[in-house]
Amino acid sequence: MPPTLLLSAGEASGDMYAARLATEIKKRAKVEIFGMGGEQMRAAGVDVVTDYREVSVLGITEIISHLPSLVRAMRKLVSAARQRKPVLAILTDFPGFHLRLARKLKPLGVKNVYYVCPQFWAWRPWRVRVVRRRFAKALCIFPFEEEFYGKAGVPTKFIGHPLVGMVNATLSRTQFAEKHGLDPAGAIVVLLPGSRMGEIARHLPTMLAACAELRKTNLRETTQQPAFVIAVAPGIDLSHINRLVTASGICAVVVQNETYDALAAADVALVCSGTATIEAALLDVPIAVVYRVTALTAILAKPLVRTKFFSMVNLIAGRQVVTELIQEKFTAEAAAQELRRLLDSEDARASLRTGLADVREKLGPPGAVERAADAIVQLLR
Repeated sequence: MPPTLLLSAGEASGDMYAARLATEIKKRAKVEIFGMGGEQMRAAGVDVVTDYREVSVLGITEIISHLPSLVRAMRKLVSAARQRKPVLAILTDFPGFHLRLARKLKPLGVKNVYYVCPQFWAWRPWRVRVVRRRFAKALCIFPFEEEFYGKAGVPTKFIGHPLVGMVNATLSRTQFAEKHGLDPAGAIVVLLPGSRMGEIARHLPTMLAACAELRKTNLRETTQQPAFVIAVAPGIDLSHINRLVTASGICAVVVQNETYDALAAADVALVCSGTATIEAALLDVPIAVVYRVTALTAILAKPLVRTKFFSMVNLIAGRQVVTELIQEKFTAEAAAQELRRLLDSEDARASLRTGLADVREKLGPPGAVERAADAIVQLLR
């Protein structure tokens, strides 16, 4: 019987990373893999016993409302682990859920591996002790994480960022514009409101209001009004997006599964903080970063934060490369002002791109997923 692995991801980006990892592991070893994930993990041959969309929430108050779904998913995974007896559990980011899952798996004799470590260096750094107690290996995607986790006594390996080498557009700007009825000579503004429905509900209406503000004045570099594109993550209900767009009165093109092509065609983008900011950096797109949680979550989380930056781009750079509009600073007027600043000034865009180049250099070379698969197969042996 081939060994069994448990592979778990709790959000869209994790599903992508885990699916690629499953594919690479299967190239190196004969294994059976089950766990929590989505369509990409299913396509990679993982037996998904619970869908990540049942647990994909972020924020303290938001998690409380989803507790029944989180408990159900946990029970399914632990029950499956008892039956299938995996030798390794490979847990992808999503610490609120996966740290608890690791605690339940360890008494079953399962060796836990963290793939894409939590950003505890930025918030709640004391939780690194939990990783030390419950995980046999931590695979880090940022170079400074190796030192942070290593100092805490966690067996650590730096693999680089999984997105390096895989973020590529399939269409040119002209091809993308022609496909969606846009003028490639005009300004194109892309909106990325997030991969969760809660994020979209908190971000997209303000993003659309910012577009309305932006259209009130002509841009210096063109007499044309900018065109707007909303890039939506896989699995999101487009009817909900379309209702928000219709209510806003803004004419916007909505695309799904075309995020890289949309970003590559963009003059500027307004991006929800998260993996999408790294994707934009890899595609060299000038961006402004936004994020908003519920007021109660913001109050409860504030004492836990240990860094002055919020977005991954600025955290990796160690300085402000992109403008962050977080919580009460995220208004339609402020977002429109930043988009207008970038669109109006070639120098502003060039300066931002210099910072993005620094970020790309720090993300490491291509091959992160392959290095992660090598490390996991070595543990198997």
